[in-house]
Amino acid sequence: MNKQLMVQPSSTADTRSPWRGLRELVQLVRLPNLLLLALCMVLVRVGLLHRHMPAASLLDVRFALLLLSTLCVAAAGYIINDYYDVKIDAINRPDRLVVGRAVNRRHAMLAHLLLTGIGMLVSGALSPLLGLVHAASGLLLWGYSVRLKRMALVGNLSIAALTAASVLTPELQLRTGVSTVWVYALAAFLLSVVREIIKDVEDMRGDAEHDCRTLPIVAGVARTQWVAGFFLLLLALLVSGAVWQSVQLGWWWLAAWLLVLVLLPLAALARLLARADRKAHFAQLSLWCKLIMLAGVLSMLVVEVGG
Repeated sequence: MNKQLMVQPSSTADTRSPWRGLRELVQLVRLPNLLLLALCMVLVRVGLLHRHMPAASLLDVRFALLLLSTLCVAAAGYIINDYYDVKIDAINRPDRLVVGRAVNRRHAMLAHLLLTGIGMLVSGALSPLLGLVHAASGLLLWGYSVRLKRMALVGNLSIAALTAASVLTPELQLRTGVSTVWVYALAAFLLSVVREIIKDVEDMRGDAEHDCRTLPIVAGVARTQWVAGFFLLLLALLVSGAVWQSVQLGWWWLAAWLLVLVLLPLAALARLLARADRKAHFAQLSLWCKLIMLAGVLSMLVVEVGG
């Protein structure tokens, strides 16, 4: 009987450990965010830059290497952020804590260095400009994790700038001169600022206990909502201009898509933001930002149809 009791737990652990390990890896590198980034880069390439030969564009080895290097740097950024935020995440997100619990901190640091190195070397081999962009991105992600994220608005703007840079990398590789990609990059920047500010409100408790000086801690939640609303207004004006331009060009499908799936949800997001006063509310707002970003990314397919 004793032998049976000893064998049964180890058998259960062997059955569950691969799935548990996979789930923790997905959490560590934020796989859904990486997939959204990959989708965005693919659609920039085929929907904006190479609309007339999408298949050949996707089969380009150089683009595959660019995609690989960008995802490596982004994944490394998530890992280093978790590495330095173990104590804060233990308060804000104890159920999603990976580094220090499931993954050894030393191994996490090694994974960060390895992925960052791969991203810089691969992109540098593609072009000096892309290598410089990814080197700067890796350095900024490290600085964000160590210091910048604890500074009011500075960390928010840093992450938003990196998001915009990711949107621009296919254009930096091809140098097509297509201006539309810059509009999408600006939209990604503005929406990312809003989401990062919302996340700071959501994480106030853990941040305050570890001497972070994020915007809601320094200025209060009410003023922070006004700041987020300002960036939301800028984004709404940008999307409204895109809708008007689409109508002028006769791109009715794109105009309808942006109006119904981007602009109206932005208005709803602004209304919810004004009324939010609990952590659960701000968590919901963060999800809204992700869904709006997905709708914006998918609109590149409609650009291809409209153009």
